[in-house]
Amino acid sequence: MLCIVSRGLTKKQTLLSRQVGKKMANEAFGGDRKLPMNSLLAKHERRLIDSNVHRFPDWVEGYHLTLTTLAWSIGLIIFGWLARNNYHWLWGSSTMLFLQWFTDSFDGALGRYRDTGIPKWGYYMDHFLDFVFMSSVLIGYSFLLNVSDRQLVYLLIPVCGCFMVSSYLAFGATNEFKITYLGAGPTEMRIYFIVFNCLIISFGIAWVEKILIYILIVSIAVLCIVVYRTQKYIWNIDMKEKRTREYDQESIAKEE
Repeated sequence: MLCIVSRGLTKKQTLLSRQVGKKMANEAFGGDRKLPMNSLLAKHERRLIDSNVHRFPDWVEGYHLTLTTLAWSIGLIIFGWLARNNYHWLWGSSTMLFLQWFTDSFDGALGRYRDTGIPKWGYYMDHFLDFVFMSSVLIGYSFLLNVSDRQLVYLLIPVCGCFMVSSYLAFGATNEFKITYLGAGPTEMRIYFIVFNCLIISFGIAWVEKILIYILIVSIAVLCIVVYRTQKYIWNIDMKEKRTREYDQESIAKEE
């Protein structure tokens, strides 16, 4: 009797193992294919990229564009440091934000257009450098603030980083890569920072010091909303797959 049960369990485990293995083998890497972005500028941005990606010279590759984020990140820190004495240096920071939007928008698109992309390296390096760039934005602003307010900016770095970590972990769990949340994506965030720079140039930094704590609180609240919605979506996927496994096991038991 024990032998029969043992053979039955082995059969079930083997069947389920094959099903999981087949599913994993059939799932292509999707890190270079983001989910449709639900943001104000997404459709216009997509048309702009698609209509101009063919204009790059042959010697420019997608990975060249990806690596330029290092230069833009260094530029942000330098211009932020210089802006301590003259806020007009923030025009340089805004230029870095624009250039990073340009290279970040076209690096993957260029590889797909020419079919010369390296999507796994691109996924890893592009998003690692996105974190470096985001940190550089906040470090640049920290130079403009007093010591106590500077600590709040430093706290914003892990909070913003958690948005990125949530996106990457959700991709690992679902093979769906989402980078827009609550109607805003990377392009909108860059525009917000450029507008932020214009306001500092025009009105100084005192008003930022007054609202910085509220920016931190709102950022944490939005992060909680994003994480809650993401985990709920993944939970529902798991529960659906669990019910499917239970049904398969019952079917196998009936056949035996």
